[in-house]
Amino acid sequence: MKKTITAVLAGGALLLTASPALAETAQTAGPTLGPYGYGTVKLGMSAAKARATGKIVLKRRAGASGCAGYDLRAFPTGRNNVGVYVSRRVGVAVILAGKGMRTPRGIGLGSTMRQVNRAYPGLRTAPSGFRFVTVPGNPRAYYAFLESKGKVRQLVLALDRQDCVN
Repeated sequence: MKKTITAVLAGGALLLTASPALAETAQTAGPTLGPYGYGTVKLGMSAAKARATGKIVLKRRAGASGCAGYDLRAFPTGRNNVGVYVSRRVGVAVILAGKGMRTPRGIGLGSTMRQVNRAYPGLRTAPSGFRFVTVPGNPRAYYAFLESKGKVRQLVLALDRQDCVN
């Protein structure tokens, strides 16, 4: 049997592997979500600093909840949705993955839960049923994976102390 070696750039480190399992979940290209945010939009960043990046667009002003809704300029979400929540108290609190975004371990929308389990073996289940894991490299954040029919339909990067979504 012929072995192939795969080289992948993930999170700034070059990974070499002969393992198909790692190659299947490793990111090969595209925008990365995590461990601290998306590009220059970082978790915990104030609304003013996040707007100054030029990467977000206001969609909903902060109401009684204290959280404003934005979209990532490169990933518009449509009329009744937002892609980023910014809290008055904690700053950028939640970033939702857009189509084509991947975690540094290669998980994105459409990934199977089997791939998620292999990439993030410490997954836990919240009382509400979604799966989540502490973000490798950032103990103050978590990834949440909402699934449908065994595939990731929503991927969320959030601060542990976020106060915008349930």
